[in-house]
Parts: sequence; C-alpha cells; structure tokens
Amino acid sequence: MKFAIIKERKNPPDRRVVFSPQALKIVQQNYPEAEVVIEASDIRVFPDADYKKMGFTISNDISDADILFGVKEVPIAALIPNKKYFFFSHTIKKQPYNRELLKAILEKNIELYDHETIVRQTGSRLIGFGRYAGLVGAYNGFRALGLRDKLFTLPKVETLKDLTAVKAELDKIVIPNIKIVLTGTGKVAKGAREILDHLNIRQVGDALYLTSPFSEPVYCLADVMEYNKRTDGKVGDKYEFYKDPAGYESNFMPYAEETDMFIAGHFYGDGAPFLFTREDARNPEFRINLVADISCDIDGPVACTLRPSTIANPFYGYDPKNEKEVPFGTKNTITVMAVDNLPCELPKDASEGFGEAFLEHVIPAFFNDDERGILKRARITTNDGKLTRRFAYLQDYVDGKE
Repeated sequence: MKFAIIKERKNPPDRRVVFSPQALKIVQQNYPEAEVVIEASDIRVFPDADYKKMGFTISNDISDADILFGVKEVPIAALIPNKKYFFFSHTIKKQPYNRELLKAILEKNIELYDHETIVRQTGSRLIGFGRYAGLVGAYNGFRALGLRDKLFTLPKVETLKDLTAVKAELDKIVIPNIKIVLTGTGKVAKGAREILDHLNIRQVGDALYLTSPFSEPVYCLADVMEYNKRTDGKVGDKYEFYKDPAGYESNFMPYAEETDMFIAGHFYGDGAPFLFTREDARNPEFRINLVADISCDIDGPVACTLRPSTIANPFYGYDPKNEKEVPFGTKNTITVMAVDNLPCELPKDASEGFGEAFLEHVIPAFFNDDERGILKRARITTNDGKLTRRFAYLQDYVDGKE
C-alpha cells in the first residue's frame, strides 16, 4: 500500500498538510508495510527538505501511489483517475461551486473520502481544523478591537511562527472592561475559549452575565439550549433540537443586550432559528458592536455576516440602520471578522494537530480491515463511478437537478 502527500494547488495557496514529517515518520514506524511518497511543493509549511531528512522520497510524479492525502479541493485537471483521495471536497452540502468537481471524481472512477465525513458511528467528526479556527478567530476578534478602538496593535497571525508566538503577543495587551459571549461547545468554541482563558478573562455563568455589570472583562459560554427556546414555553432538549429545530425560536436577544463582543463558534444546522436578524440588530437595546464570526454562515444566523472576509482584509463594518456593508471602523456600526479559512493562518500547528488525529483514527483502518467502519462511513464515491449508499442523496446534485 503506497500513500502520497499531494501538493496543494488551490488558490489562494494553502500551506497546511495532512502530516508533518514527524507524524509521517510515526506512520512508517507503526506500519512498516506502508510506502510513502511526498509530492514536491514550494508552498507547504514543512519544506521538502524536512521530509527528505526523515527518509521520505520527494517526487514530481506520484501516479504510482494508491491513496493520496490532501487538504483542500484538488483541481479537476490534477485528479489522477482510479485512485483513493482524501481531502475537503466541499460537496456534501451540495455546494454549487463544486458540482463539476464531484462529477469529475465520478467520471474518473475515484474513491473520494472527505475529511468532513470521517466520523464516529454517532456522526461526530473525528478530525478537522476546528480548534485552530477557534484560536485564530478569537485572536482576530481582539486584533479588530485593538485596531478599531486604538487600544493596542496585534500582528497578523500569518506573520507569527506558531501558537506559542501568538500567545506571546496576547501577553502584551490589556483587554478593556467588556462583556463577551461565546456560542458553541465543539472544537471551534474550545479553541476560542483557549484564547479567552489565556488572556485571563473571567468566565461567568449566564444568570450573572445577563443581570450584572462588571468592573473587569468577562465572558459567558452560551450553549444551544441557552440561545434557543421552545415556542410553546416548555423546557427544550438539545438532542430534540438537533434532530428537528422546528418549534424553536431564538433566545439570543437577552445576550445581545448585555454583550459588547460576540464570538460565534457554534454549528448552525438547516432550519434552526437565526441567532439574531437584521431587525434585531436595529433594536436600540442591541449592544453588540464586534462580531468574530468563526462559523461564517453567510447571510444566515448572524445577520451582520454579509460575506466572508479574507486573511488579507479580515474586517469590515455592518451598518444595521441601512443593512449594508461599510468600511471597517465606521462609527455606530458592527465590526465583523468573518474569515472563512482561519486555520490557514496557523499552518504549522494546524497541520501537526490534524496529523495526530489522522494517525490515531484513520491510518489504523487501512491495516485492521476497517474494524470501526471509519472508511466505510467516509467513502462518498466508489471506484466504478457511483455514489455510495450513504451519499446517494447527492445524485440530484450531480445531475444538476438541485
């Protein structure tokens, strides 16, 4: 069995990789029967020389590999027929911009395994870059605060070596007396919380947060059943909500009336209520003036997120009165940070963390006959040009009927 680490070809360039040289060496040590080749790359965060020092072959031709590991979408022209590919395809939600990619994968008899579909039997994801999105997103939120209010200047994460350097920059600043709400309890929210805790911002419970003023910066962690409620007044159940959010409405306004900075780290499911609408944002009691929208659902549950921003230009303003985008820093507006590829700013740490999880959960499946069913659940397409049963719902998408 021969694995290949492929070169990332999507623009803008992504420096992340599935395995660092050190993690890949562990793969080889644990599974001596595994062959590994590295496709030459001039953008990868770990240079080719680092892999070569570990004894791996660097090549411009990986066509003899069986299984190819990448991070972002592979351009159609670069797809090698009759291979097994692992990458984020951004097709499982029927994203219109990648329909042709999935069609090409089927036409080339490629077995596609999307990183998003590598899940436990319960459906929870096993690998991803969520923690790093949370870390960078929260940092960027404070960077926006410092720049906008002329309090302090934090450098861009992409200019820093690693997470240690990021936290060293945070050690230099003082956060003003603001109230922060963080939504979510998954990896993204945990990453954001790591930044809040590093800044020694005190966490307080909902009841105290919603009713009390403070003389220091504080944050509150809001779970899904705290910012949503049943329309009939009965006690909500989050598992019921996840299954079917009909019959629920937003309960976020009490937080919006007490919050200066909102860090959105939640997962938003189809049909769930918006956290706040454009009408809510016009309410005189609406206090939020800075949103670090890590979740980045466009024109959705966070009304001021009109579009994704970029690493080059991460901030813009939202004018709630006129419901339109305005320049960053415009008075009486909501500052928005909505970068949708945050982990790209921290490629070394993100790659190392991803590789550790991939080594633990995915690689063993190739050598133990997939005893936990991880590969079976993750496989989207077969080597004879068909969708698997689990992803048969994508057929209309492939056919252009949706």
